[in-house]
Amino acid sequence: MKVYLVGGAVRDKLLGLKNYDRDWVVVGSTPEAMLQLGYQQVGKDFPVFLHPETKEEYALARTERKAGKGYHGFEVFVGDKVSLEEDLRRRDLTINAIAEAKSGELIDPYRGRNDLENRVLRHVSDAFVEDPLRVLRVARFAAKLVPYGFNLAKETRELMQRMVASGELEDLTPERVWQEVVKALNTARPSVFFEVLDEVGAVEILFPELHQLHGVAQPQKHHPEGDVWIHTMMVLDTATRLSTDIDVRFAALVHDLGKGVTPQELWPKHHGHEAGGLPLVKKLCQRYRIPKKTQQFAEKVTEFHGLIHQGLNSEGKPHLKPKTVLKVLKSVGALKNMQAFTKILQACESDAKGRLGYENKEYPQKLFWLGVLQAASKVDNREILATGVSGPEVGQAIEKKQKQLIADFIDSYSK
Repeated sequence: MKVYLVGGAVRDKLLGLKNYDRDWVVVGSTPEAMLQLGYQQVGKDFPVFLHPETKEEYALARTERKAGKGYHGFEVFVGDKVSLEEDLRRRDLTINAIAEAKSGELIDPYRGRNDLENRVLRHVSDAFVEDPLRVLRVARFAAKLVPYGFNLAKETRELMQRMVASGELEDLTPERVWQEVVKALNTARPSVFFEVLDEVGAVEILFPELHQLHGVAQPQKHHPEGDVWIHTMMVLDTATRLSTDIDVRFAALVHDLGKGVTPQELWPKHHGHEAGGLPLVKKLCQRYRIPKKTQQFAEKVTEFHGLIHQGLNSEGKPHLKPKTVLKVLKSVGALKNMQAFTKILQACESDAKGRLGYENKEYPQKLFWLGVLQAASKVDNREILATGVSGPEVGQAIEKKQKQLIADFIDSYSK
């Protein structure tokens, strides 16, 4: 029995990056032998075992053959006769198909080190086409490794295009698509994930709401970067710089979906796109069974980012009436959860800065809204009750006081 370190741990080590997950492949063993050594088998689909002490995953060397549709449509072959080279051949990219022996020797039958040096993402073999999820995985690796200068090999891009055209992506489960999206949103440049998917035709299939943002004009004065797709990708990357929160990043991705359904005769204006985007966000979230918390946050950003931008006009002066300001605060739950409201403001700031020439400009609306919230939160309920009001009158009195406090704040802010 021989054990090798494989996959991302070897790749990242050669790139000089930290890697916190180690995967091992075992050659020359059987499931029975692993169990006798005290390893614990996990899962039923693949022969993967947990080390009795470290609890790291050890997988028996295996080969696979496509025998049906979807992620589970594979026949898996294991045994002590499966070689390391055969196991590595079924992997997605050459840079992920390098193994390291305990002696430190590297086994690299598919020239992965060469592609690492040349910063190329290249598929290992034609077995790549057997798993449609690899289209998303490669796009994610492109987003993860773009800071290090990696590019997609021409032949791999063409292969991914053929896979998309064949309809293979339709067999992907919602959960696995969302898992890849989450991983992509956690990369340094998540826009690259969607741009690679767009290049191979996958955005149109998987995210039609995003695809229809292509070519949609916006006012040149406010959006010199170009169409809504370009703006959306810039907003997404800006959100990545401003926040590590997945909810903020996802909301940045979908906040302008409503512009994709604006009738062309109304371009470049998009009045009402905020409300128009809500059913699209809901549809996308339901399609991929996105967590309710993430969906609700994205819906709030989609619906209210326009009004939040309007909190201050172009001269930095308050623009909205106190009752409108209070409506926004109540609708997004700011009075009950200031932390969540701060995240909404981060998404809005990403929208404002995700434009050509605006990347480093201040977003004064953020401080304005936090100040408004602080002012509206100073209502003393005991003082209200001391006036003798009861029942529905209590809520009315609180709201009246909140509007007054907001009006006072706006007056002082204008001076």
